[in-house]
Amino acid sequence: MRRLMISACLVGERVRYDGKVVKFIDERLFRWVAEGVGLPFCPEVAGGLSVPRDPAEISGGGGGEALLSAKASVMTRAGEDVTAPFYRGARLALDFCLTHGVGLALLKEGSPSCGRHRIYDGHFSGTRISGSGLTSALLMRHGIAVFSEDEIDALTERMG
Repeated sequence: MRRLMISACLVGERVRYDGKVVKFIDERLFRWVAEGVGLPFCPEVAGGLSVPRDPAEISGGGGGEALLSAKASVMTRAGEDVTAPFYRGARLALDFCLTHGVGLALLKEGSPSCGRHRIYDGHFSGTRISGSGLTSALLMRHGIAVFSEDEIDALTERMG
């Protein structure tokens, strides 16, 4: 079975910006972690952000790809630029995957780091738009297949 990086919040770790536990529960994730196949990781905490923290969104449009091209930034609701810790966390996530032989990632949809298909619009309006977070974009750029929690059945098939 292939190794898998899992957003730590999806296995109950209190790493979300608000310190709450994600309500997503799928026993397959816990089984993969127990078997050593699933490896929890939170790029935002790894990058140096605290829990709890002010919510952040990608501003400037273009999502994670725009961040990788230095055409966007990550800002908190209070107006603080937190782009640097998001970059650091994404790079650490990639290093983690390369070090541990991870070829697949299951990441939290909507997150400015981990979103795979949808992120928030950068205006703190609650509006979701198409796009990926910074970590998702970086991992995909390096050939790591990224799935959201909405795609766990497809991931299970891919796991073999």
